[in-house]
Amino acid sequence: MPAPLIGVSTYLESSARWGVWDQPAALLPAGYHRLVQRAGALAALLPPDAAPGAAADVVARLDGLVIAGGPDVEPARYGAAPRPETGPPARERDAWELALIGAALEAGLPLLGICRGMQLLNVALGGTLVQHLTGHRGPDGVFGTHTVTPVPGTELARVLGGEHCGEGGGDGAAGGARDVTVPTYHHQAVDRLGDGLAVCARAADGTVEAVELPGAAGWTLGVQWHPEADTGADVRVMRALVSAAERRARRRPAPR
Repeated sequence: MPAPLIGVSTYLESSARWGVWDQPAALLPAGYHRLVQRAGALAALLPPDAAPGAAADVVARLDGLVIAGGPDVEPARYGAAPRPETGPPARERDAWELALIGAALEAGLPLLGICRGMQLLNVALGGTLVQHLTGHRGPDGVFGTHTVTPVPGTELARVLGGEHCGEGGGDGAAGGARDVTVPTYHHQAVDRLGDGLAVCARAADGTVEAVELPGAAGWTLGVQWHPEADTGADVRVMRALVSAAERRARRRPAPR
């Protein structure tokens, strides 16, 4: 069986420098595609595309989807006015990634949201965000670390409860809710949960650190931390996505 194809959404920047060039660019930190590859899959970068139906067309070609971290979600998306601490909107990304999330949920495509990606998943399902909190990132451009506690009995607890991800995403233990130290860089978080979402990890201060969608047509998880920035190369969360993508690919009818 070919390695599954995992799409990863990208930044869209008006100016980026490399070599002698300074141009608009769709880009992504290399940690994302390297983590996908370490987990046993192929990575495809998905820049914003405003064409009608583009998100559904992309999802139809993928085995799994990652919504990457990035700038703050525009508060208008969840019916709020921006606070002074909220960053400038990234409207093209918001529109594209919300369309990708909607298409993935409808198609039952395995989905992993990372940081902003988790927040967008929550917003896509009708939830809201805390626009500013402290203590969850280091200085500008530097990841901090803190501890998260998985909720026992959740999919995330199974994923983090063992070194290998099987059908259930872990070793199948109902426990596995050991504290985990994670790389973190965010100042926003989930406030009101979106429809159907369940909290599956919290920080020591109570901040929601992961959500999942029990009963969804496809494996769906969001984490507030940055597994792609883990220097210890903990691939468990990404490997769980890849395992779900492989299971879905095996169920797909063979082409005639």
